[in-house]
Amino acid sequence: MAEIEAGGSKGRRVNVELNLVPFIDLMSVLITFLLLSAVWVQINMIQMGTSFYSQRDDQSPPPVPPPFAEIVLKVDVKQAGYVITVGKQVMSLPNQGVEFDDVGLLAQLQKAKVQYPDKVDGVLSVGDELPYERMVFAMDLMLKAGFPTISLATGNP
Repeated sequence: MAEIEAGGSKGRRVNVELNLVPFIDLMSVLITFLLLSAVWVQINMIQMGTSFYSQRDDQSPPPVPPPFAEIVLKVDVKQAGYVITVGKQVMSLPNQGVEFDDVGLLAQLQKAKVQYPDKVDGVLSVGDELPYERMVFAMDLMLKAGFPTISLATGNP
């Protein structure tokens, strides 16, 4: 056991024994917790690391891009309304008063689907000042028009 000797008042010596057993118990629990959590963190890192940073086999074929990947389909949701880009064609759908022109957006997306029937991907960009529900609603319209693979772009459109 550890003990502390210190001079007390009136010249008496004070002898105090410290009980280190609770401290050792606490440290053993903390070390066990550290080891267990480190193992789980390592497993999680291995799973993520293999999907992003692992080296590819030379025998595996490169990923196949979706049909018409070179044709850009982008929907910008801005405070003033929608801006749709299909290939090199840019269309603007301004707001009707306070409301967004959702019917017009769906019609333009369906027209793009008729023009490129095998295209399944699109990019959605939403302004930071707009509510989250507006992004979800625009995604729903893209899904309804037949574009199930949606990528989100960050930043102000």
